[in-house]
Amino acid sequence: MAAAWTSVGLVAVAALVVGIAMPASAAAAVQPPAPAPSSDGTTIDQGIAYVLMLVALVLTYLIHPLDVSSPYRLF
Repeated sequence: MAAAWTSVGLVAVAALVVGIAMPASAAAAVQPPAPAPSSDGTTIDQGIAYVLMLVALVLTYLIHPLDVSSPYRLF
């Protein structure tokens, strides 16, 4: 009688393992590949560079009139 319960338990464990492993392996095979990156970062870097250049240009034209009106002659 104990041998019968042991074999039933082994069959139940085997069925449980197969029931968990089969859908997991099937789902892994069905997933599509990841999409290619839309940007490699150079566009973002170039945009940041343009913004920084614009800030430098604006600061130059804001500071230049202050230089001209100051009593100190630096150059």
